[in-house]
Amino acid sequence: MMVRILVCGAVSDRQIAQMRETFSVDDFRDEPVNDNPRLEAALAEATALINGGLAITPERLDRAPTLRVIATISVGYDAYPVDELSRRGILLCNTPDVLTETTADTGFALIMAAGRRVAELDRFVRQGDWKSGIGPAQFAVDIHGKTLGMIGLGRIGAAVARRGALGFGMSVLYSNASQKPELETELGARHCEMSVLLAEADYVCVTVPLVEETVHLIGAAELARMKSTAVFVNISRGKVVDEAALVAALQKGQPGAAGLDVFETEPLPADSPLIGMDNVVLLPHVGSATHETRDAMAQRAVDNVCQALSGESPISPVNLESWRR
Repeated sequence: MMVRILVCGAVSDRQIAQMRETFSVDDFRDEPVNDNPRLEAALAEATALINGGLAITPERLDRAPTLRVIATISVGYDAYPVDELSRRGILLCNTPDVLTETTADTGFALIMAAGRRVAELDRFVRQGDWKSGIGPAQFAVDIHGKTLGMIGLGRIGAAVARRGALGFGMSVLYSNASQKPELETELGARHCEMSVLLAEADYVCVTVPLVEETVHLIGAAELARMKSTAVFVNISRGKVVDEAALVAALQKGQPGAAGLDVFETEPLPADSPLIGMDNVVLLPHVGSATHETRDAMAQRAVDNVCQALSGESPISPVNLESWRR
């Protein structure tokens, strides 16, 4: 049987050529992934899928009897039915590590933009409201020397914490993670309950993965613990936060501001109350969106597929036992 790789994610021509040196490649990069009969026909004969947007459901898997490997061009895999894939002996791979620093850059950019009111004051200038010297109505809050609370301290969370501790002299608290003695030594970080973190931190940044236990991890009760001067930042997944509760909390001024890269519904609906709020900085889920990092993520997906199809252990498997079987 011919080994065929179906590509419907953003990989480069160079990476397509790399795969074609060994395998047959069906290239759907420039075609829609939904309601595409040609793509569904190719999936029915595919051995591997490099995916950037095709919804993977049990029904679709039923129509892909030869599929053995899926490589998602993302670190998160909450959109994939991992247990179902494992049951069918289909390997799932993701792209951790290569996007850590870039996503942490985005997180700290939101900390700075929301804390120093960058987007709001940009509008203040553009709209012609800067007619004389500024006063307390335009003042922001410091970042250096403040307390940074990390909800989650995995790869990305640790990278954000390093920027705060080593670059801005921030004290670091962390919760919702096992204790990390090495990071406590490196950064002076202190492990604590989330309730303590929320009450003490000047900046709260969420980096936990989306799993069943973290859906609406942050709700009205948690937000009510935060300072009125605090800044809340989410670069994890939208569903980790009860968005309606966040809107209500920001309208009351507790916390005082937010920086958000992710939302419960994406793209963010045009009627979302968040859009009209001056104390919120909004980004369109661009945590890893640089040319360099997206190319590295695509390369990791390509390497995962090529190594798995060649009988080698892939670099970043999610359900390795499926590959071993």
